[in-house]
Amino acid sequence: MNMERIIGALGARAEDQRKLILMAPVFFICGIAEMLNYNGFMTLFNQRLGSEYLPYVYAAEAVILPLEAWLLSWLAARLPKPKLMRVMYGMMLGIVAFNALVLLTLKLAGVELLWYYPVLFIFSNFVVRQQTILLWSLAVDTCQTQQAKRLMPIFVGAATLGGVAAGLLAQAISIGFGPETIYAVGAVLLLIAWRNYNQVIGKYLVPLSLKAEASREEAPALTTGAVFRHALRSPFLLTVILLMTFMPALYFLMEYQFLNVTRITYPSEQEFSRYFGMITMVLFILAFLLQTVSGKLMAKLGASQMLTAISAVYVLSFAAAVMLIGSSAALPIISAGYMLLYLLLYYSAEPSYQIFFKTFPLAQRDSYRYAAQGIAASAGIMAGAALQFLHSGLGLSWTLLSLAGLCGSVLLFGLAWIGRKYYMRELVSSVQSAGELDLTEQFEELVRNPAAMARISGMLKEENDPAKEIALQIIGRLQNPKDLPELLKLIEDPIPRIRVAAVRAMNLEHADLTAMVKIAAFLEDPDDELRAEGVRQIGRMKHMEHQALYFLRQKLLDRHPAVVAEAVKAMYSFNNAPSFEACAEVIHRILQEGGQASVYICRVVAELNLKEFISEVGKLVQDQHPAARVAAIACLGELGEDGLLPELLQGLPTMDQEMTRTVFHYFVQIGERAVAPLLGSLEGAHPKRWTIAIQALAKLLPEEEIRSRLIESALLRLAHLDDAAAYGAAFAAMGQEDMAQLAGLRMHEVRAFYMDGVWSVLGALADEQVVEAVRKAAGDPDEEIRSNGWEVLAEGVGDRRLSQRLLVLLEQEDSAGLLDRLPESGAQHVMEQALAESDDWWREMAVAAQQGEGENVSQEQAMGRLNKVVFLRQVPYFADLSLEELGLIATIAKESVWADDAKLLERGTPNTAMYVIVEGNVELTSTSAAGWEGTIGVLGSGDVCGVTSALDGTPSSVSAQSLLGEVRVLELAGDDMARLIRLYPEIGMGLLRASFARIRLLEEMMMRIDS
Repeated sequence: MNMERIIGALGARAEDQRKLILMAPVFFICGIAEMLNYNGFMTLFNQRLGSEYLPYVYAAEAVILPLEAWLLSWLAARLPKPKLMRVMYGMMLGIVAFNALVLLTLKLAGVELLWYYPVLFIFSNFVVRQQTILLWSLAVDTCQTQQAKRLMPIFVGAATLGGVAAGLLAQAISIGFGPETIYAVGAVLLLIAWRNYNQVIGKYLVPLSLKAEASREEAPALTTGAVFRHALRSPFLLTVILLMTFMPALYFLMEYQFLNVTRITYPSEQEFSRYFGMITMVLFILAFLLQTVSGKLMAKLGASQMLTAISAVYVLSFAAAVMLIGSSAALPIISAGYMLLYLLLYYSAEPSYQIFFKTFPLAQRDSYRYAAQGIAASAGIMAGAALQFLHSGLGLSWTLLSLAGLCGSVLLFGLAWIGRKYYMRELVSSVQSAGELDLTEQFEELVRNPAAMARISGMLKEENDPAKEIALQIIGRLQNPKDLPELLKLIEDPIPRIRVAAVRAMNLEHADLTAMVKIAAFLEDPDDELRAEGVRQIGRMKHMEHQALYFLRQKLLDRHPAVVAEAVKAMYSFNNAPSFEACAEVIHRILQEGGQASVYICRVVAELNLKEFISEVGKLVQDQHPAARVAAIACLGELGEDGLLPELLQGLPTMDQEMTRTVFHYFVQIGERAVAPLLGSLEGAHPKRWTIAIQALAKLLPEEEIRSRLIESALLRLAHLDDAAAYGAAFAAMGQEDMAQLAGLRMHEVRAFYMDGVWSVLGALADEQVVEAVRKAAGDPDEEIRSNGWEVLAEGVGDRRLSQRLLVLLEQEDSAGLLDRLPESGAQHVMEQALAESDDWWREMAVAAQQGEGENVSQEQAMGRLNKVVFLRQVPYFADLSLEELGLIATIAKESVWADDAKLLERGTPNTAMYVIVEGNVELTSTSAAGWEGTIGVLGSGDVCGVTSALDGTPSSVSAQSLLGEVRVLELAGDDMARLIRLYPEIGMGLLRASFARIRLLEEMMMRIDS
């Protein structure tokens, strides 16, 4: 409980606990190691070789960087992501450990190798640079988007506190030891962090990397040369690259001044190292404080103004250096400048650059980003080395060197100012083709710039309707009352979408009566969506309560229930007692009527938490309209009414997908009150009931109770599949081939039910994203991907026993014929087991097999569910459906008998049902354009008529009547079939395939007639 409170205080959730406990120490320890390494090699290089050689080392780094990028790209192309992450960490650990060993050996031997320090600098700087990238890459790859938003600030805080700890540790170590020891301690800490780092990869990254995205089509990546050529043609891109180049170059100049001034002030290694440690500590304390306000600063200033403000700090820092570099205040001024530029460059400027690239097309955005960063990285280091060389090579004084930095800062400020204007221009251009996500990200930038918003407002006058819609989305988010006059002009637009978007974008909280009257005109518009939006806007006009309520009361009698529902919500928002009475009367009436209209009112009752209507909503659970039943259950779940729980548990086996999902959410919303009934229902439960109960319990129970209460139940269910696998073989041995085929279908469905439940339990015990990746990989058609997924299950994910038992099931499923062997006890013993099953399908099959039913089903006058299913499987329309889908169709199928010459369909008359012929013949006739009537064809057992008119509600194009005696049919209501097609696309596909076959047959008939 204490841990949960701590995690909650950090802004994380309970499901983040396992990942947080593993990863936060990695960031903290590696943060310490990184800064100790940096302190160690910078002290050694500057004190023993001399900071005047920094320009040459940086120049060498600029040359090496492309080779480094090539090496990393080569490794990334040849290694799986988890192995790459391990190899990279091992490479860095090896570099630091080797250097630490060399340094300690040289110190013990009393040997000084000056040429070694540039090598140490280059390799150690590679580790510092890549370590940060590696850790953030690991965090991004292992955290889904919403989880990353919660955990990234914690990881940043852990790394920052690691820097503070490194500063304190460096000061403590430097008292009795040298920089070699500081460097070596960093290597030891990297080794300590390896255990957690490796566990994170094994538990999270390996499963998530099972299925590579190689099949996903991507736009071809742009080369660096192509980006450079584009930059020469694009002032905006060129400005961005120059900013990304000059900002680090000027930082390197300030760093050079800081290191030299510090070395002059503290000539001994111990003093230098101690001061450097103190600066590191202060730097990361400031970084930690900056993290608390950086989000607010970015929200207030935006990316472009943020970079302009950072450039201004650069100017002030170098101006102070020019004035005070020769005084006694040089060290504190230069140190402060160094810390400021470090913080602003790495903690504020880098995120701002990333926002700039959002103006580029999504498919090529990463290519532009990486290519521009590659150009700027090499050019920035080279430019920084050139600025440092002005002092080390040309002998420029410190004052003149600071003056050069000041001139560069002024140039940087000018670039940032110009770039701000270019950015706004690009941003406005990009929103015309932006998606919803991009608009969300770009909105804050647009609203800060009056010129940009003026251009957005100008888009309202364009003829381009998509441009108008985008402009209305942006203006609607701003909700500025000053935009109302322009928006009112659009309410006469001929395009309904534009009118709705314009009304939605209006802020009417302070509008006058004229505006209200114009909006009220929408309340009689023939478009239902527009009337509903008009009601919503009238409801926001609280300053004219009486007038608003006058219009809203009229809409309580609107012809569309969605508009009535909006009127009820709007009237409740006024908190007016007479309005409550009027609304209650409408709610009572619609709930009593039931049907489709009650769906909207149920949602309103739930949203407004109107518990006084619980009893009336409860009656809708038995409504004849499925949508009303679903809405009622969802509403009662929102209201926390648990009285339905036993009834819903009992009815789960016969529910369709939509109802099943709704019931699952109902159980979860009820919360702790659902736990005891759900736990009590697990033993001996129908497969579907067990699955939904176990999935709900996996959401409701803490990890300890899941392990103690659900694991055994899941293991027993998987073991039960071994017994159920024999049913098909037993039916076949008894000569019941129809039952054997149905048993195969049911076995597949039951296995799917149990596996859904097991995966839910594993997901509750491990990271859901990881378990979902393993699940996809374990069922992948590619053998290598599938075997990798199985390997993760073998290692154990969530719970080792359950994971490995699931693997056994998957391996059995992959082995043809392994599951369907008849046991030695014989078919009769198997039938006795089937009769005792909790699954009604197995029981019905066993009864039918023992009684010899299933043969000559069409001769029986009354068809049970199983007989209907056996028959429907022989109909081409339904031949490829699962047993669950066939069962749902059988449930809605009504058996009826039509006398001889009775008309099932009448040409030109609307038809509400389709008919599946069980016995008898049906003649299809139609009338030609010339007025003569002719026979199109004669249908027999297994044929279907009336499909098209039943599903689309159009008059029948043919007449159908019984021929040569009675006709027995299964009647399927069009509304029920349409709903099943929506929930089960395979049903619709079956209808399409059969329809296409009939069309081909008609085409062949026409060809024969023509010939």
